[in-house]
Amino acid sequence: MNFNSGEVKIFSGNANLDLAKEICKELGKDLGELSASKFSDGETTVDLKETVRGRDIFVIQPTCPPTNDNLMELLIIIDALRRASAGRINAVIPYYGYARQDRKAKAREPITAKLVANLITKAGADRVISMDLHAAQLQGYFDIPVDHLLGGPILADYFKNMSKEDTVVVSPDLGGVQRVRKFATILDLPIAIIEKRRPKANESEVMNIIGDIEGKDAILVDDMIDTAGSITKAAEVLKEMGAKRVFACCTHAVLSGPAIERIEESPLEKVLVTNTIPLTEEKKLDKIEVVSVAGMFAEAIRRIYDNESVSKLFV
Repeated sequence: MNFNSGEVKIFSGNANLDLAKEICKELGKDLGELSASKFSDGETTVDLKETVRGRDIFVIQPTCPPTNDNLMELLIIIDALRRASAGRINAVIPYYGYARQDRKAKAREPITAKLVANLITKAGADRVISMDLHAAQLQGYFDIPVDHLLGGPILADYFKNMSKEDTVVVSPDLGGVQRVRKFATILDLPIAIIEKRRPKANESEVMNIIGDIEGKDAILVDDMIDTAGSITKAAEVLKEMGAKRVFACCTHAVLSGPAIERIEESPLEKVLVTNTIPLTEEKKLDKIEVVSVAGMFAEAIRRIYDNESVSKLFV
């Protein structure tokens, strides 16, 4: 199949235009002409500037903050494409918002991750391509195919020249152990785990470290950094318990609330993030370094269009 024919078109909403342009550059394609704007009352409207009839369409739109605006924009773009008789609509969602609301932790709570999956499917998407979902089982919330890309290999490449004898990969909690194991396997490094527990109500949290970190460089690995409370506290504990230097990396730099101030004041040497979410100017610290996922998404898009295996990206 000829990827550069007119049979495939790539569009983007306003959530992360820079990433969309990077992906198009990798693919040697022009970004499709689309206008997504708001009426004076705040309603979103979309205007497709070119024909999409029968075409294979990829829409690049993370549902990052402002989450509701970007989600609605994505849904309306998909609906516009469906009503314009697009052949196949692929929703490329580098960051999937609402992913943390994936279960009922207490009575009468919504499972919003499933609701959003239903909305995307109902709007007309035929496939979803995302990266580092908060929980891998979220793929099962969709009734359409999901290609789940992993940011770990891109982040790990940054640390490939660190000493294997003096470096350890650390999970900030028990829930992230599987992610850390994969990351450590890429680099052939040992792992450590921070175990958090609260002895009783109203008593402060106690952190223990499972594994050897004394005198070593520690790399904290997580899927996202939101308010940066957990990651900076983990860095402090690692330093207190003898780690030489502490680095952190994550795929999704949400960085809301006090995150920037916490990172700036923390003992973290460097925080490595990807560009699934765009960083605004006030979030561009010297401590924060961004690596691009455009190449991986471009290759995934090319493989999906050519009906090739996407899983081979991780072999």
